[in-house]
Amino acid sequence: MPELVSTDEKISYSLEQIHEAARKLLNAGKGTNVWALHGPMGSGKTTLTKTLLIELGSHETVASPTFSIVNEYRSSENEPVYHFDFYRIKNEMEAYDIGTDEYFDSGHLCLVEWPEKIPSLLPVQHFEIHIEIVDEQSRLIHYRKHA
Repeated sequence: MPELVSTDEKISYSLEQIHEAARKLLNAGKGTNVWALHGPMGSGKTTLTKTLLIELGSHETVASPTFSIVNEYRSSENEPVYHFDFYRIKNEMEAYDIGTDEYFDSGHLCLVEWPEKIPSLLPVQHFEIHIEIVDEQSRLIHYRKHA
């Protein structure tokens, strides 16, 4: 089990407050390049990812990589940001075969949807985010760093 380096923190937000929530997460997650975004279908993982990318200065259209598994975007500093969606993979080997470990070891930000599909591929050091649906417009995020 990875060692926790921060306690479980929480952010409650509505869709109107998502940019503020994203900024808080970017600050809390500094120094950790692999972010594991947990949450049920429809909880807003892709919406949060889009907002994180906007806050990082990306002007690209963000789409869920459900079929491609990974999409690459650029921050305002022209740094790559990788967005993964492992919902459709059948096993960890499928994720490994696309070079997941190389992406994770790159030092660049990797935003991972459905990380529970690849538990043994996640690095020990990662930023764990759990999104809970409060109601149609509100979410509660629990987050913590692992080292």
